[in-house]
Order: sequence, then structure tokens, then C-alpha cells
Amino acid sequence: MTEPSVWVLADPRAGTAAQALGIAERLGLPFRTVELRWGPWARLPIAWPSLAGLAAEVRGGLRPPWPSLTLSAGRRSAPVARWLRRHGARAVHCMRPGLGAADLDLLVVGAHDRPRPAPNLMEILGACHRMAPGRLAAARAEWAGLAALPSPRVALLVGGPVRAEGMRPEVVAAIGRQVAGMAASVLATTSRRTGAAATEALSTVLADRPHRLFRWGEAGSNPYAGFLAWADAVVVTGDSVSMLSEALATPVPVFIADPGGLGPRHRRLRESLVAAGQARMLGEGMFERVPLDESARVAAAILARGWA
Repeated sequence: MTEPSVWVLADPRAGTAAQALGIAERLGLPFRTVELRWGPWARLPIAWPSLAGLAAEVRGGLRPPWPSLTLSAGRRSAPVARWLRRHGARAVHCMRPGLGAADLDLLVVGAHDRPRPAPNLMEILGACHRMAPGRLAAARAEWAGLAALPSPRVALLVGGPVRAEGMRPEVVAAIGRQVAGMAASVLATTSRRTGAAATEALSTVLADRPHRLFRWGEAGSNPYAGFLAWADAVVVTGDSVSMLSEALATPVPVFIADPGGLGPRHRRLRESLVAAGQARMLGEGMFERVPLDESARVAAAILARGWA
């Protein structure tokens, strides 16, 4: 069996890995997923092409034939991609790579990160992800039971502080009440960063409204993609780059809920999406938009260059 010539260097963080995987899936070609695990050197800024940041067992599994294309995301995987580039691969990297940005063939960075102009830069809105049209269509079929909930159905995607313990319950409750006021039914999901107290506050607010609430970590299949597929509008807290980007894959209005305390990066993300007509702030009126498919745009750029 021929070894795939496209390798995805998958960071252990699911949201980071999804950026590279989303591009790979849109190429329509076989690819190998290299599950990265990090050793102690990965915490340091590695300035040269190197495998030093990898755990020993991962380093031992990297053998020729080398790929013709690598897809990676996140600072720690950049030295690995650059090392494989020295062995003949084209390197497409998502997010800021830290050091060695010029030593990559294509650097895919969100406008909210204010990348410096460079010959190898491809600026996008938000982040790449795996929520492709085919996945949304499959989720709509899988979660057809959500059609029983009255329309308009509003999906509420709740994140949480990036470096804190849970969202404040009163903030989530206020957002939940606002969403309930614009919906006949609510499809709500929390995330790892939301916290138990905020989740219960949201549950209380939605109790008198037809709804489905998926609590982070609960047993059973995750209906997240089904919520997006069946929503007539989507509301996302502005602290999650990945959930905002995935919501933009739908054709429905996307609204950003301000949870307070957002840093400059997340404020710039909000501003870039609003300026592009892809989102509005929660509380503003309904509007029309077209789905945003940045993963497909990056994949098309790779194919046009003949790298895959």
C-alpha cells in the first residue's frame, strides 16, 4: 500500500489539530495523521527545524518515505514541519509559528492575529476547522429529531474564559435569557471552560422554553454539529475562536455574545467578523449572510500551487 504523501501534524489540543485536519479533509486526498506528543523541550522556543520537542516515541515513528506536503497548526508543531520541509515536503502552517515564519511555504493566519505582511502569508477570517458542508449535511440527517423543536431554533454555543475557572453564572444566565427571547426553541451546548455553576444557571434560565441542553462531558453522542445544522440562527460567546469559526460555516445569521473581559485578540476577532458582514452582536437584528469556508479556500490555494 502506498504511503500517503500528505501528513497532518496533529497537536494534542483538539481545536489546534482541527485547523490542519480541516484543510486536509478539504483537499480530497489520502493523508496520514501524525499524533504529536510533546517532550520537555517543546516548552521552549525552538528556532531551528527540529524534532527535539517531540516525545521520543513519536520521533521514532517518523520514517521515510517523507511526505510531499505537511499541514500543521500551533507554535510547537512548527519546528517539526520545518524539519520535514528540509526533507522535501512543502509546509503549510496555521496560526503564528513563533520563530521561523519565513521557513514555511504557506502561513495561514487569522486577521485578528494581525500578521505581518509576508510573501508566504495567507490571511483568513477566523480559523480553519472541520465543519465542512458535507459534515453539516450528515449531522442534519443524524439529528433529524431536532426538527421537532419549534422554529426559529437558535443554537447557543457557550465557551468560557481562556485562562480562568468557569464563566460567571450571572453572565451566562443573562445571555441565555436574551437568546430565549429571540427563539421558539434553544439548542444550547457548553464547553470545557464553561464550568458547572454557569451550566446550571443556563439550565435554569431555559427551563420554561423548549430546548435541548448538552452539558460538556455528558454521556452519549455530542449533538454540536446537529445543533449547527438545524439552527435558524447561531449565538456564540466571543471567547471562542473555534466555535465562532465553525458557526460561520452555516448559512444562517451568526451573533456574538459578549461575556465580558475579552482580551485584545478576541475583540479583534469580533471586529473583523462584524466588519466583513459575517456576524453581528447579540441584540442586533436578523440579517443575511453567505457561509464562510476558509478551510476550502486554503485547500484550493494548495491545489492551485500543485503541492498536493
